[in-house]
Amino acid sequence: MMKQLFATACLLACISFPNAQPVLKPGVPQQNHFSAERLKRIDNLIQQYIDSNWIAGAIALVAKDGNIVYHKALGFDDKEKNKHLQKDAIWRIASQTKAITSVGVMMLYEEGKLLLDDPVSKYIPEFRKPLVLDKFNKADTTYTTVPAKKEISIRELLTHTSGIGYAQIGNDVMNAMYAKAGVMGGIGMKGGTLLADNIKKLASLPLVHQPGEKFTYGLNTDVLGYLIEVISGMSLDQYFHKKIFAPLGMNDTYFYIPSEKKSRLAMLHSEDKNKQVVNTPEQINVNGLFNRDYPVIDGGSFYSGGGGLVSTAYDYALFMQMLLNKGIYNGKRLLSANTVELMTMNQIGDINMGRPTKFGLGFEVVTADSKPRTVLSQGTFSWGGMFASSYWIDPKEKIVAQFVLQQYPFTHGEIAEKFKVAVYQALEQ
Repeated sequence: MMKQLFATACLLACISFPNAQPVLKPGVPQQNHFSAERLKRIDNLIQQYIDSNWIAGAIALVAKDGNIVYHKALGFDDKEKNKHLQKDAIWRIASQTKAITSVGVMMLYEEGKLLLDDPVSKYIPEFRKPLVLDKFNKADTTYTTVPAKKEISIRELLTHTSGIGYAQIGNDVMNAMYAKAGVMGGIGMKGGTLLADNIKKLASLPLVHQPGEKFTYGLNTDVLGYLIEVISGMSLDQYFHKKIFAPLGMNDTYFYIPSEKKSRLAMLHSEDKNKQVVNTPEQINVNGLFNRDYPVIDGGSFYSGGGGLVSTAYDYALFMQMLLNKGIYNGKRLLSANTVELMTMNQIGDINMGRPTKFGLGFEVVTADSKPRTVLSQGTFSWGGMFASSYWIDPKEKIVAQFVLQQYPFTHGEIAEKFKVAVYQALEQ
């Protein structure tokens, strides 16, 4: 009997389960609970916006259980040059960088290098004894402050409840205060500035509210990017490539695109006075100089954890599938299932985001209260980027989806919500 039990145990130990967690691969819609016919409505939706001259083109990717049921590029990359958009185009993911930085922080958390309720000043001493903005004089940009009731925690940085605002794209007060101090938003710069310098300047400025009391979308994740550098001893670029991109096979994701791939950078678009799409000039003013083609700058050294990366729809889908797989992809575990669960639950309690959803550790989260307002399943986590890209990860339906535009400003943003509807209406239960 003991010999039989031993033999059985040895057999079980030798069995491998290479397909225990899905990896991305081409899939047939009908074999994955999607109607191929109804998925064509995505084409029709995007084409309608192209024909209306509201967008030049778009890339969309949808996968269920790792099976890619939709991955297309429609329209133009550069309409002026009659250059069609390709589905492997490299695009500015902007704030979709935040999810990657948040995962990087949680990897350090799992290694015992930090705790979520540690004060960030434990690692970046410039944040000790923070001050909170009291009164601001628009005429000369002077201000008064009051002491913060507590130090900023790493958890509050992950949830955007620290009181740190956004430079360049924030409110008028924070734009003025940050500009005067030389704090930048993190993308569109032409090299020179280092992440450490930007964050240390930021640390010297007052918070917009007391830590932990409100949700204010800001440069929190740029601070987290610098935190990764301090704790890991690597640049954020090195850390991402070693710890995340290489293990996942994200071969087209960078802060600055290598020479041999520069031609694949998608054109950035804007709007004219009639809300019609046009190519963005090489340089524009976004409360400061913004360089359209910053990802191809040679020798770029500013690594914005909040918005600096470029990627492809497929590369980012690899990252999303890892999260849907509860932290593992193709046999490489980045996070435990427990940590992914922690990241994707409501971490802000009753704090109002100004929208029906809540926020986890780096993601917007659909809760039971917000479910009636969206087609997304309860438990779905998501975010997007400044240039009108958006993504979501739906654990209930086992869906990852990416919708890529490269446009700022953009007044036809309802297309992102229509895309969500188009995906779920094609799902066959």
